[in-house]
Amino acid sequence: MAADALTLDGISHRFGDSIAVDNVNLEIAGGELVALLGPSGCGKTTLLRIVAGFVQQTEGRVIVGDAVIDHLPPHRRTIGIVFQNYALFPHMSVADNIAYGLAARGTDKALQKSRVAEMLDLVQLGQMAERYPAQLSGGQQQRVALARALAVRPSILLLDEPFAALDKNLRLDMQIEIKRIQRMAGTTTIIVTHDQEEALSMADRVAVLSRGKLEQFAPATDVYDDPRTFFVNTFVGSANVLAGKLEPGGDHGGAAARVVLDDGSSIDGKLMGPVSVGGRVRVCIRPEHFLITDDPDALPGLVEMALPIGASIIHEVRLAGGGSVKIESARATGASAIAPGTAVRLKPVSRDATRIYAAT
Repeated sequence: MAADALTLDGISHRFGDSIAVDNVNLEIAGGELVALLGPSGCGKTTLLRIVAGFVQQTEGRVIVGDAVIDHLPPHRRTIGIVFQNYALFPHMSVADNIAYGLAARGTDKALQKSRVAEMLDLVQLGQMAERYPAQLSGGQQQRVALARALAVRPSILLLDEPFAALDKNLRLDMQIEIKRIQRMAGTTTIIVTHDQEEALSMADRVAVLSRGKLEQFAPATDVYDDPRTFFVNTFVGSANVLAGKLEPGGDHGGAAARVVLDDGSSIDGKLMGPVSVGGRVRVCIRPEHFLITDDPDALPGLVEMALPIGASIIHEVRLAGGGSVKIESARATGASAIAPGTAVRLKPVSRDATRIYAAT
């Protein structure tokens, strides 16, 4: 049986005079895992609650498959949700927690038992069916919560910051585990997170939100490699930001442009949206897209600090114009950092790796 698609059609929501969600449109394919990513207050949790039926949106429609579900209360939406704190019943065994939703729907005992056994096998907790939540680790509790949500065969699975309560060392293991379980179950899934690494590593596509607006919805690699807005470029990953003005000339229609930076130097890049010649712009270059070079036309600067981090090394360089940038490069075994005070020249790896956005 094919998984149901989820469509958010022009969803907006207001709390008084405040707009929490502003005309968000998303089409999520059946079986897809999508991350809603953004800082606190961007509207991602409100969107999740609208899908679940806990909040009635001001405008727009929620469509599962071909059916509009806005009129349905939460318990009739066939939507499973795993909360941040897992919300397991402490007085119930693992098996009884998993069976809870089935029992609430009046499923007969034999089918409950069969489905619970199937879910225990899926989350690899078959030997812990009679234990209680207090006897489980955080990762095990999370898997029980996931099994309980999946037991009722939901059309859509919602995960609300599911890794926030876990230690850092356990998070990656659980990200892999949940993605494995989601793939095996084939359930259309939305995960809400403010952790960009979590979103980029798990999701088929990422919806980046800012102040209630959808900034970009694309595969994880595209969100990182081809950020469409200044917010996405600076929120997802890290970026050096240089200020300047758009210079006359250049193939603006083909997105190629030249910027005169505030220190008088110039740099070529890819223009992301309309900007008038002479208009103020912000140039974004990721640390790994800067090269140290002997090119006399490259940006001059002085190394201020070096930070060896595992297989990489990050140099902070003070540019001649007074701003500072970070450069990340692979660290060869035994290689030493560039000493503070050393004069260097920097240039981007390519024009396409240099993004130019209108200053607002």
